[in-house]
Amino acid sequence: MEITYRPIGIIHSPFQDITEMPIQPTGAFRIRGYILVFPKFAPGLKDLMGFSHVILLYHFHLVQETKLIVTPFMDSQPHGVFATRAPKRPNPIGLSIVKLLSVEQGEQNILHIENVDIVDGTPLLDIKPYVPEFDQHPADRGVGWNKPKEKSGEKNQTIGFNDLKIKRPLALCCWRSLWLLGQDLNLQPTG
Repeated sequence: MEITYRPIGIIHSPFQDITEMPIQPTGAFRIRGYILVFPKFAPGLKDLMGFSHVILLYHFHLVQETKLIVTPFMDSQPHGVFATRAPKRPNPIGLSIVKLLSVEQGEQNILHIENVDIVDGTPLLDIKPYVPEFDQHPADRGVGWNKPKEKSGEKNQTIGFNDLKIKRPLALCCWRSLWLLGQDLNLQPTG
């Protein structure tokens, strides 16, 4: 069986390569971008502006290889790719929930979006409305390996960038976004 998808548009962002990108949309707080939707798909945008957020499905077009065991940005231990959000997947499909600011329809069909964690020029495969009643689920079993780390029985410990095992430029980009978001993560730069 062969499955073929064609892009419905192109995502544009300030991130020209993957080393500049935040890890997730929460790390891209207030970062704006836009989507050019190809003309033949423009009728599908009808009534989309009624939603505050949209789910974007896109092709990780810069991925060169597939790995079934990966070490994610936020951990130092290897995990199965399906237990992570790493891009080196057998089917390199990305998913981001972004804020929908406006929809322009006319000569060009443009979605203005915010909280963009996607590299510029990424092919968009699909757009779905984010509906909290359907898409938000309490984590009744926890968050797997991604649970907060505790040392010596301490809770709410300070976590530094060096502890996250991520590259400094990426950490600084995320730090700025987390600061803007006003998250009370007690995240302090170290080193």
